[in-house]
Amino acid sequence: MTIDAVHPWLALFLLANLLAGLWRVLTGPTAADRMLSTQLFGTTAVALLAIEADTRAMPALRDVALVFALLAAITAVAFVRRVWQPREGSK
Repeated sequence: MTIDAVHPWLALFLLANLLAGLWRVLTGPTAADRMLSTQLFGTTAVALLAIEADTRAMPALRDVALVFALLAAITAVAFVRRVWQPREGSK
C-alpha cells in the first residue's frame, strides 16, 4: 500500500475528528471545552492542507497550513488572556 492510497483514508479520519469536535463545541459545558474544540479545528485544517499539498504537489498549500497554525496559536493566547481569571491570592 502506497502513501497515495492512504491519503483519502487520512482525510476521512480527520473529517470524523471535526465532527467530534463540532459535537463538543455544541455541548461543551465550559468555554475552555469549546476553545479546545476550536483548536482541534485549526489543527485538523493544518493536517488536511498538508495532506492536500502532498497529494496535489502544491507547495503553496503548505504555506497556507503554516498560516493557519500561526492563527490557531494566536487565538489560543488571546483566549487565555481574555477569559482566564487568576485565583485570589496568586500573583
